[in-house]
Amino acid sequence: MELSLSTHDFGDHTVLEVGGEVDVYTAPRLRERLIELVEAGARHVVVDLSRVEFLDSTGLGVLVGALKRLRAVNGTLKLVCAHERLLKIFRITALDRVFALYDSVDAAVAGGVATPDQTT
Repeated sequence: MELSLSTHDFGDHTVLEVGGEVDVYTAPRLRERLIELVEAGARHVVVDLSRVEFLDSTGLGVLVGALKRLRAVNGTLKLVCAHERLLKIFRITALDRVFALYDSVDAAVAGGVATPDQTT
């Protein structure tokens, strides 16, 4: 399956909507897009994974790299992850303690309470 990426601004946040599968073949495109956003000045990024059907360890690595890149410039990375199958991946890898996970873009932009199990 293909990877779809689209970006739009929502207040002072840049929202990157991701669809399809994020795996060893498609993750480089996601990485490049996230790097482009940061280099273009985005500091508060929300990655919307609502339409992601599959996410492997390569995709997780890309998200961790983006988080580090944004933290280095005093930015933030929030993830919209509403599907239990993806939430399970974050829990199993303990990345639910690293990322701010939200159930909607509105909640992420509002800076509301992250999903349960979120400690940061």
